Amino acid sequence: HGNAVPPGFAAGNGRVEATEIDIAVKQPGRLAEILVREGDAVRARQLLARMDTAPLEAQLRQAEAEVRRAEEARRSALAKVDESRSRAAFAGRELERSERLLAKGISTRQRYEHDQTAQQGAEAEYAAARARVAEAEAAIAAAVARTDYLKAEIADASLRSPVAGRVLSRLAEPGEVLPAGGKVLTVIDPTDMFMTIFLPEKEAGGLVLGAEARVVPDAFPDRPLPARVVFVSARAQFTPKEVETPEERQKLAFRVKVRLEPHRENRLKPGLPGVAWVRLDPRAAWPDALK
Repeated sequence: HGNAVPPGFAAGNGRVEATEIDIAVKQPGRLAEILVREGDAVRARQLLARMDTAPLEAQLRQAEAEVRRAEEARRSALAKVDESRSRAAFAGRELERSERLLAKGISTRQRYEHDQTAQQGAEAEYAAARARVAEAEAAIAAAVARTDYLKAEIADASLRSPVAGRVLSRLAEPGEVLPAGGKVLTVIDPTDMFMTIFLPEKEAGGLVLGAEARVVPDAFPDRPLPARVVFVSARAQFTPKEVETPEERQKLAFRVKVRLEPHRENRLKPGLPGVAWVRLDPRAAWPDALK
């Protein structure tokens, strides 16, 4: 592109890149099905794949039974609390009566001590019944937390796309047993595609963030895509081998990243080579071929 660059512009070779999102499993398990193929467009939150949840569902049924058991234990403990409360109240009244009769000399100390022991026993029984209710309530809370955890794990076994994008690659097949964090698919976010180019100091020095740019893929040079400069490196570096010719590689250059603006070009894929044009002078008019 040497002599073809008009004044006020700069250009560099690069490859289209995109933000790649790996769709991975949270827990180890068997992959039950994949619902998309490479190249498919997907919506945000679309179901892409499903793990086998039979073991989790069995655990969930067990945890739900545990909740029912704990609720039953709580009901029975509450009934015991009512019963022991009445007994403790009755024993308290009996003790007061014995105390009065003892003071009047009508009753014996032995009788009073007997009623005192009975009242202490009834109070202890009442306290134990209340403790059993608290225990049952803690067991309910633990069992409910377990069911919530398992429901969340079952929901996580449905793998969904976090963005509206395109499936770049399928990394696993149904039936495979995957470890925790095992990758199933890679999805690209077409709203976050960019190209990195390297410009010499005299051009990069005049470049401002937000400057207008165009990306022209080699595959369809008649479709320049609008872009903007989003990054210019603070210091120069050697241009990578694959980008420039050996003579240009000897020079130090600044890394410049241009991000593509929203476009409707479905043929654009990560890895496609092309040229990024950047406008150094905001007053310069874009050549017709790049409008």
